[in-house]
Amino acid sequence: MMPHSMCPNHVQFMAPSPAVLVLLSLLSCGVTQDTESHPPPPPPPRGCGPSVEPWYQVLCDLESVWGVVLETVACGGALTALLLALVLANRLRFLPEPERRSGVGPLVLLLAGTVGLFGLSFAFLVGRGEALCVVRRGLWGPLFALCFSCLLAQALRLRRLAVGKRSPSGGSLTGLAVGLSLVQSLISAEWLVLTVLREGHAACDYLPLDFTLACGYALGLLLVAAGMSLGVVLCGGGGDGGGGGGGRSEMVRRRWRCNAVWLFLSCLASLLLWAAWLGFYLYNDLVATSPLHRGRPDWDEPALAVALVMEGWALLLFHAIPEAHLCLRQEPQCSAASSQDFYDTPNQSSSQLQDQGYEDDERQAQRSPFADNQAFSVEEHSAAVRSGGYHNGLAGPRQGLAFRSHVYQPTEMALLMNSGSIPTAPPNLTGRQLW
Repeated sequence: MMPHSMCPNHVQFMAPSPAVLVLLSLLSCGVTQDTESHPPPPPPPRGCGPSVEPWYQVLCDLESVWGVVLETVACGGALTALLLALVLANRLRFLPEPERRSGVGPLVLLLAGTVGLFGLSFAFLVGRGEALCVVRRGLWGPLFALCFSCLLAQALRLRRLAVGKRSPSGGSLTGLAVGLSLVQSLISAEWLVLTVLREGHAACDYLPLDFTLACGYALGLLLVAAGMSLGVVLCGGGGDGGGGGGGRSEMVRRRWRCNAVWLFLSCLASLLLWAAWLGFYLYNDLVATSPLHRGRPDWDEPALAVALVMEGWALLLFHAIPEAHLCLRQEPQCSAASSQDFYDTPNQSSSQLQDQGYEDDERQAQRSPFADNQAFSVEEHSAAVRSGGYHNGLAGPRQGLAFRSHVYQPTEMALLMNSGSIPTAPPNLTGRQLW
């Protein structure tokens, strides 16, 4: 009787409760919703590891190669600028001329700004974040202003040198460039404070037109530098300067004009690049606000990274490398005095030349008339070359040429007996062999 009476209770204990079924169904629905709302992350692209954040995958993605190529070009430009700065710093003590030393300071500062442009391009390659947007807005304008103020300082230096005036020192030009770039730093800092701190906007929430207007001061520096360099190229600075005339002065002016040509080419290339990225950036803003498109296109930030790298290489190729070459180039040691020494006899004092002239005149007066009717002998010609000139009793001393030591030189009496005609002979025939 006992097992039979316990059987219904046992069956009732094994039956599932409706509350348990409802709870299990709710848990299964929650897990399904979590799986649908948080799908598993996509696999990393080829070339990137699983630990790389999605923001930085563009730097290692081998499927879309443009990010890797742009990163390589930017690193190459930064290394080139650093090596060039080290070469200039090492060779600075071998530059004795103050005119050439004055251009090293702004050039090294320009190379530092170029390295900053290449480094800033990485901030536009990775994703958007508050810190990255602050870096973009805070460094774009000041870095460009630093580079363009260096160009302006170089244009001022070449303008003074082209007119024969003394160039300012390298420290003064460097201080001028830093002071001009600080104005753009204040403008960018004030823009960030007004939009982010005071108005409470996100750092990445800004209009492209505001971004371009905040860089207007840097563009003004570039325009002034281009105008001054073009004036040096066309007009040589706008005056003579009153500093020393002659061929050497003209040669010096031509040299500084060559520097100004490269400076103007760098300014022109920078203007073209700025016109390109401004038009592209503002055109993207028009596309974003049109009713046919919703949201900004995703190629504006990579385009700004490309503009930074191209601007850095333009400054290197059109200004930094040519200016460093012209600054470090060894000038040929030729002057007006050395060019005269090439044609004249060896340098002797005027008193020595007069004494030798008197002795030669006395020796010539003691000679027989028959000897005057003959050509120069080998001994007389070599003595005349050593004395530094040919003399006679009427015309006085006559300077000889250093390269005439192997050329036949007749006397005045020999010219009269030959009816004024000047005999010619090979260089190896001298003296009586002509007769």
